[in-house]
Amino acid sequence: MSVKVQAVAKALPAYYRSTDEIIPFLDTWLSGQEERFIKKVKKIFENAAVDKRYSIMTPEEVFSHTSFEDKNNLYAREVIKLGKQCLLNALDKAGIGTQDLDYIITVSCTGIMIPSLDAYLINELQLRQDIVRLPVTEMGCVAGISGMIYAYQFLQANPGKRAAVLAVESPTATFQLHDFSMANIVSAAIFGDGAACAILSSHEADKGPAIMAAEMYHFYDATHLMGFQLTNAGLQMVLDVAVPEQIAAQFPDIIHPFLARHGSSMEAVKHLIFHPGGKKIIQTVEELFKNSGKNIDETKEILRMYGNMSSATVLYVLERFLDKQIPAGDQGLMLSFGPGFSAQRILLQW
Repeated sequence: MSVKVQAVAKALPAYYRSTDEIIPFLDTWLSGQEERFIKKVKKIFENAAVDKRYSIMTPEEVFSHTSFEDKNNLYAREVIKLGKQCLLNALDKAGIGTQDLDYIITVSCTGIMIPSLDAYLINELQLRQDIVRLPVTEMGCVAGISGMIYAYQFLQANPGKRAAVLAVESPTATFQLHDFSMANIVSAAIFGDGAACAILSSHEADKGPAIMAAEMYHFYDATHLMGFQLTNAGLQMVLDVAVPEQIAAQFPDIIHPFLARHGSSMEAVKHLIFHPGGKKIIQTVEELFKNSGKNIDETKEILRMYGNMSSATVLYVLERFLDKQIPAGDQGLMLSFGPGFSAQRILLQW
């Protein structure tokens, strides 16, 4: 019995702006700052390798003073709408209905909701009353793969079942208007909002690449590298400049033993399905693979088109691979990094 990724679909918020359109808002936001600092911030936006960012709110709302309560209320209202549409898109792609789901995992770290998103979707879409639900929070960018790992483990133990992994994120709801730190500036430059949903199945008849293995890897003494600090103004980004360096240092231990344990190797892996954390992380990973003949072009394209949407982003990359005609037997490696510090991996086979 294998667990397969049956379908992946996305949903995007109503508002978006290109990088060129965002620059005038920076002039207003940075009014009163030193000219040299303003030029530096603009360069960060222009060189982030992100052409467009989507948001649950207009740029005017992003760059205006609002309370944590107001931003979080907006987040809660909009992620329900975005999550509902995304889940319906994924069910439609998989050719199944709302009553065919046995398990729902909702993933988000950019707002706080109790009850969590899944509870609202059960009511909005009349999901089964006995559906198993698991909200995953506080795991950041890595949580899209985390959710898939939890679904995989559930489905391995329960043949003939299906699970939805739904990641809905709004990093723009965490933007700090009065914070001119590099962490806040860089996160504003690389992050955007979005939702993605993967349908996993342990039904024998269902099609899709099979999950051959799934594991987590945790860095020691690295909790300071990435996350959010909960402040009176909201969720304040923590983003250490040492993240790419730490990834590079541990990359061989993250990749090669995992593949070897499951009878594979980098030579056998044809497709790299990596989370686009940002331009510097992409450059770090490309450097590590420069002599392998492999590329992460799809990862770069997702960053360019949407920015980093935290946990949802790796599912956008996965969707592009699922929409291709990939030969049977080909293997793909999913990888994402997130707070903890953590790396999580899934080995797929078509």
